[in-house]
Amino acid sequence: MTNIDQVNFSGKRVIVRVDFNVPLDDNFNITDDTRMRAAMPTLQKVLKDNGMLIIMSHLGRPKKNPDPKYSVKPLVKHLEELIGKKVIFVDDCMKAAEAIKNMKAGEVMLLENLRFYAEEEGKPRGVEKGEPGYDEAKKEVKAAQKEFTKTLASYADYYINDAFGTAHRAHASTALIADYFDADHKMYGYLMGKEVAAVDKVMNDIKHPFTAIMGGSKVSTKIEIIENLLTKVDNLILCGGMTYTFKKALGGKIGNSICEDDKLDLALDILAKAKEKGVNLVLAIDCVCGDKFANDANTQIVDPMNIPEGWEGMDIGPKTRELFANVIKGSKTILWNGPCGVFEFDTFAEGSKAIAMAIAEATKTGAFSLIGGGDSVACINKFNLADQVSYVSTGGGALLEAIEGKELPGIAAIKK
Repeated sequence: MTNIDQVNFSGKRVIVRVDFNVPLDDNFNITDDTRMRAAMPTLQKVLKDNGMLIIMSHLGRPKKNPDPKYSVKPLVKHLEELIGKKVIFVDDCMKAAEAIKNMKAGEVMLLENLRFYAEEEGKPRGVEKGEPGYDEAKKEVKAAQKEFTKTLASYADYYINDAFGTAHRAHASTALIADYFDADHKMYGYLMGKEVAAVDKVMNDIKHPFTAIMGGSKVSTKIEIIENLLTKVDNLILCGGMTYTFKKALGGKIGNSICEDDKLDLALDILAKAKEKGVNLVLAIDCVCGDKFANDANTQIVDPMNIPEGWEGMDIGPKTRELFANVIKGSKTILWNGPCGVFEFDTFAEGSKAIAMAIAEATKTGAFSLIGGGDSVACINKFNLADQVSYVSTGGGALLEAIEGKELPGIAAIKK
């Protein structure tokens, strides 16, 4: 597999798949440019070599082509500021051939939103799965997807995938396009390379004790991850809303707390598997409850096995913070996915903050720590601790599927 540092892109056309799926406000201003900044080292490498840089990305989930609401054109101004060059914008990613042909070395182009075309995802629009005509529509899109992919590939001499956030999708621009480039002309960007290395380290180059902290509201969305982790970790901390499914399964009274009543047997099964594999599965021993789902709720600290009616668990309590922190600080490898409370409300953010601080402390003493999943990233950023952990992943779904042990199409396509 070719390393980006081994290539001189001088005078070459280079098409780079980035993840510029950034949040915009009602006036189309970027509210968080983290993903754009993360791609800069790769983009600057192409320009430093005096290559011709063609950038492609998706933005949101448009249902038609074109949809002005999801245009990437509002990103141009900020991209020019970040990259230090004028950016040529092409408003149709399938009609860029002439503009690309006229590019000069060192120039930058941004193509319009790839998802303005159903062919990017390979899924029909206007008809849902199971509805009449879906199968026929899917065949048509799949047939058209090949030409769509071939056109994108025709624009460049080299293909770089730097979009880890979409690596779990077998889309035209993230996986299929790689088939049109040989091993010497396709590669990871710097960001993708760092993401792949971080996941590999936390899943395959483990220093023990290995602790995984899994939060989130539903055990059902994390079951495959949990089952894979049970074969690798020494400690598994389960927190967030899923706590109360486990507590109810154990016979607890959970008041108005979130709970998946149809997953109680699954929760007991996970507890049994953890015991069977010798994994220390850690659950909350106290919790902060609120009398409503709001920052200004009245609060009380109670046993999560005995939450009063009308109250709901919103954060871990002080004893649990200490318990979790002690486990984390004794670890050499740490994976955190999902906060342990409603951290968006300051009233219920102390538990997640305690976890973040414990991870930072463990990292300082030599542990490798990987933070991933949208809410975890927002959480670590809220407490200004992102620079005190080993790695903060830009991938949400991609990271989760990698932790599940799945091969990601965007990564496999480069390795071919």
